[in-house]
Amino acid sequence: MQVHRRVKEQLKKIGVMGVYDAHFSYIDKETLEEHFVSVKEQGGGGLIPEGQGKPGAVYTIGLSDKGMPGVYRIEMQVTAGSGKLAMSGLWNSTAAKEQVKMAFDYFKANAGRISGARKVLEHDFHLHVVDLQNSGVLRDLSLASLVAFSSGLVGKPTQSQMVVLGDMSLGGSLKPVESLAECLQVAFDAGGKRVTLLMSSAMDIPTISGELLTKFQTSFYAEPIDAVVKALGVD
Repeated sequence: MQVHRRVKEQLKKIGVMGVYDAHFSYIDKETLEEHFVSVKEQGGGGLIPEGQGKPGAVYTIGLSDKGMPGVYRIEMQVTAGSGKLAMSGLWNSTAAKEQVKMAFDYFKANAGRISGARKVLEHDFHLHVVDLQNSGVLRDLSLASLVAFSSGLVGKPTQSQMVVLGDMSLGGSLKPVESLAECLQVAFDAGGKRVTLLMSSAMDIPTISGELLTKFQTSFYAEPIDAVVKALGVD
């Protein structure tokens, strides 16, 4: 696939190989040997705990209205119902509520691609956002909310210590991560070990130190449902 090829080319420029759904490796320029790097280190913050969480729980890193990256946890409660949405923990922010509603509309329109067995209109959804570092209103909330809705509906948690990065706009158009290097550092400090990234974010890889990159297992996604698949670790 052409876009995968471009991703790999960007990574080769900084000597980092094999990041698509795998551990990082690098090429020694002197010996031309490939060395695989296992991801054993953990951030010291402990905000993102080890092990799989509950279905509907999603961690994301993004810029707040103060312009600083913060760690946020989205929690989802799914009950029998008729497709209603409730929200809490959104700082009384109209913009944040609109982002969640947009994600919910996209979720309903594409639910058949997520689960053929469980129907959105047979459940009610309560989304709650926790600002784990008191960073302020999260600017980009839609994509992580979509992952949370999907995880809650199918009853499958995200992969252990997964951080969902990036966002989407109306209609599912994807938005790359702002201040990617800062967000990755915050993710690592909080205990993240896996991240999902928009494929076009590979263009920003040269701005990130190789040492920081090797601390994560990174999966690239091409569209919103692909982000859901990568976050949950399903085929």
